[in-house]
Amino acid sequence: ERTGGNTRPGCNWGSAGSAAAGQDSKLPSSVRSTLLELFGQIEREFENLYIENLELRREIETLNERLAAEGQAIDGAELSKGQLKTKASHSTSQLSQKLKTTYKASTSKIVSSFKTTTSRAVCQLVKEYIGHRDGIWDVSVARTQPVVLGTASADHTALLWSIETGRCLVKYSGHVGSVNSIKFHPSEQLALTASGDQTAHIWRYAVQLPTPQPVADTTQQICGEDEVECSDKDEPDVDADVSSDCPTIRVPLTSLKSHQGVVIAADWLVGGKQAVTASWDRTANLFDVETAELVHSLTGHDQELTHCCTHPTQRLVVTSSRDTTFRLWDFRDPSIHSVNVFQGHTDTVTSAVFTVGDNVVSGSDDRTVKVWDLRNMRSPIATIRTDSAINRINVCVGQKIIALPHDNRQVRLFDMSGVRLARLPRSSRQGHRRMVCCSAWSEDHPMCNLFTCGFDRQAIGWNINIPALLQEK
Repeated sequence: ERTGGNTRPGCNWGSAGSAAAGQDSKLPSSVRSTLLELFGQIEREFENLYIENLELRREIETLNERLAAEGQAIDGAELSKGQLKTKASHSTSQLSQKLKTTYKASTSKIVSSFKTTTSRAVCQLVKEYIGHRDGIWDVSVARTQPVVLGTASADHTALLWSIETGRCLVKYSGHVGSVNSIKFHPSEQLALTASGDQTAHIWRYAVQLPTPQPVADTTQQICGEDEVECSDKDEPDVDADVSSDCPTIRVPLTSLKSHQGVVIAADWLVGGKQAVTASWDRTANLFDVETAELVHSLTGHDQELTHCCTHPTQRLVVTSSRDTTFRLWDFRDPSIHSVNVFQGHTDTVTSAVFTVGDNVVSGSDDRTVKVWDLRNMRSPIATIRTDSAINRINVCVGQKIIALPHDNRQVRLFDMSGVRLARLPRSSRQGHRRMVCCSAWSEDHPMCNLFTCGFDRQAIGWNINIPALLQEK
């Protein structure tokens, strides 16, 4: 008599019941025995972690009882620094990536109870910038004084913020479609915005920064793995229109027109005399800023463009597309405009950005980030595999740290060799509550050195303790 379907959670993978159930298995015996062995290792690993976790809990309770007499108690998280080591075996780690995507939803709560962090790096949420009426696609930091934060939103506006106080300083309402990106001029108080109204606008702003108030001492959050599920309805409340009492700019200095579809992104070329736009019409266009004339139309992508980025010191442009490629356009020689195609992703390339030296970093809906050397297009020098689609990435140039905003509301930090450094804290009380669309570093800012924005209508300023982050490596 067959006993198929007799296995249940908690039974030993190599038990007689499991063997009997194996009579119904269509897998080759060699494959099945390998799987059983791997599952057995995973079960033993979890069992060891569970036992160790219980022992730590007892220690915490004992310490709390001892400290209670002295009028203080500590939380379990305080003891987590280096006390719980969760090294998985080699074979387990090989299987983990496949298991992650299949079983993540059902096991995330179990895993989170075991996981902890050994990182001393502090990732602290410092400021929330709330005032948009719809999701925020893009976030950027001014490159000139005064240093302000810019956000581009599906509510048809772009807002400029005081980083220190969180106050809205300027509202741009010149577009009649979603504002999809915002970039600041390298040396002047000019902003470049791209929109669903098929145009890109250049507009001048003048801001006076308010006097910063003392920042409330928020509880420091250790970069960890604890995840608290929160309702999709937990969006920041905008009781009053935050942007209604700040100056509004309604007319652009210059409007760049030539696209036949949504302009999804735009950026300034080095020097700020030219700008490049990327569109759903499958082209990128190079404009003269002063005359608003079209200089070059960059064709070759087979599907809609998703992003464009310019090199900080050279006349180079990289464009990303839904056709799974990104292209490098070289305008350094006026007589030759060469193009190189990078093929390495299996889904939409959501962004590709320049970083120090000859490196480009690309992110994709295929859940990977790849680091490329421009002198060798054939294969990436590093690949980061994650569990969720990746949106507009940004690289901390000085320290070579990549910030990955995910569809699954997480933000992760990696180094250029693919080593994961941290995950920003997220719970029902803080962090993003919907898809995170973009990240932007501001390395020299003393208060916030990383910004993220998402479809929960808010931008967030973080303080990342970079020396501690790198020390952990």
